[in-house]
Amino acid sequence: MDALEPARLGPIGLRNRVLKAATFEGMSPGGVASPALVGLHERLAKGGVGLTTVAYCAVDPSGRTFPDQLQLAGSEPTLRELTARVHDAGGAASLQLAHAGFFSKLRGPDGRGPRGPSWALNAYGASAGLPITRPMTEGDVARVIDAFGAAAEQAVALGFDAVEVHLGHGYLLSQFLSPATNRRRDRWGGSLERRLALPLAVLARVRAAVGAERAVIAKTNLDDGFPDGLGIDDAIRIAQAIDARGDVDLLVPSGGFTSRTPFFLLRGGLPLARMADAQPDALARIGMRVLGRAIVRAYPFEESFFLPLARRLRASVQMPVALLGGLVSREGLAEARREGFDFVVLGRALIADPELVARMARGELERTRCDACNECVVEMDRGGVRCVLDDA
Repeated sequence: MDALEPARLGPIGLRNRVLKAATFEGMSPGGVASPALVGLHERLAKGGVGLTTVAYCAVDPSGRTFPDQLQLAGSEPTLRELTARVHDAGGAASLQLAHAGFFSKLRGPDGRGPRGPSWALNAYGASAGLPITRPMTEGDVARVIDAFGAAAEQAVALGFDAVEVHLGHGYLLSQFLSPATNRRRDRWGGSLERRLALPLAVLARVRAAVGAERAVIAKTNLDDGFPDGLGIDDAIRIAQAIDARGDVDLLVPSGGFTSRTPFFLLRGGLPLARMADAQPDALARIGMRVLGRAIVRAYPFEESFFLPLARRLRASVQMPVALLGGLVSREGLAEARREGFDFVVLGRALIADPELVARMARGELERTRCDACNECVVEMDRGGVRCVLDDA
């Protein structure tokens, strides 16, 4: 039951059950992967993680939230080097595939603003002149499904061992799943079964694209974090529907809605002043300074903070499930395994100490130095994610 023992994730073998979470790196200027991105994931692999996840690769250029999120176009040589170096270090690599939906401040190549399931206010895009988003058409939906499939096929060609489809955190597929943001009355909205239609179609297309030799991971929400959003009961039904289809090798339950409850998925410190200073445009900086405390809620940190909800989901499905959310100690990893979780997913703990897994395996430490200050969130916008404890 040790999280540091070898395991299989669907068709691929891993040296242990520790996965690096898809945390935005801030290392893709203009959307193009940089050498710093390669170095970060190579270091994580050398530090012992079983699988490291490259965060938020938009399946379409218009699916980015802002210009410096990763896209495949122009990034191919660097991503190919990344997977090669991770493999040379004994690890495996996953590419997270996502689409921003309405949560974006970018226009598409045709000049059109972002779209989502339904008409919506887009406060994030207001400073870019995009305060309102329109519903996606049938053609838009079809193009999104195709884009996920094409991106998954390209990920395989670039050497990735797995792809993670992002169905959480208030991005496009999460927007379709949430009753708060999907108010459609066609086959893509209304009942949970219809709100599930697009995410399930995407997962089926991704599975067909990657074939039987690569793993497919799905990140879903346990709770959107606000009253009229998706909650645990619907989250369980979503997990059961994914389980029944058989297209996914591992479910990673998370939570929060980036446009409404961004720190629900982090917990701990709320460095709003420094986050405001790191914003690229003046209007966004002013808005965060003036309104930040009123609109961004802080949540107290405790280890394994998603465990109570994730435990209920774990009991509802037969498929493999990972535990994510504030895992910071060797005992926390052991508890996750005792609770029946097949894998553990670490984010900030590995930002603070990329060699954490190897050091735990050698018995050198029992707990990460991460104190959940969340200053690493600021660093994502200041040249690339890193732990500020390195400055001490």
